[in-house]
Amino acid sequence: MVTNYPQQLTASSMTGESGQAQDDSLLGRMVESMRQAFCSLRGHDSVLHFEQNKVMLRCTSCGHDSPGWDVGQARPRVVFEGDAERHLLRPEEMGLRRTA
Repeated sequence: MVTNYPQQLTASSMTGESGQAQDDSLLGRMVESMRQAFCSLRGHDSVLHFEQNKVMLRCTSCGHDSPGWDVGQARPRVVFEGDAERHLLRPEEMGLRRTA
């Protein structure tokens, strides 16, 4: 189900851009390091994460973000330069073959 409401996908609560867990206690840091170790052994559970001008993969277990892709810029226009006749499709003309 898709909604327009931002929802938390990761198991731990994250702060803005830093990606650090808010819990700085010894137990919180140990749990976070265990999550990261578990992901490093079996691989991340990646899901697509959308921000305003960026698409990235985010792990649902540890909150790791991939570098992502920037989608905010305009795409380049396709321009065909040169003679317009060159871009027309024409059937290939086949002549008679000489055989010896």
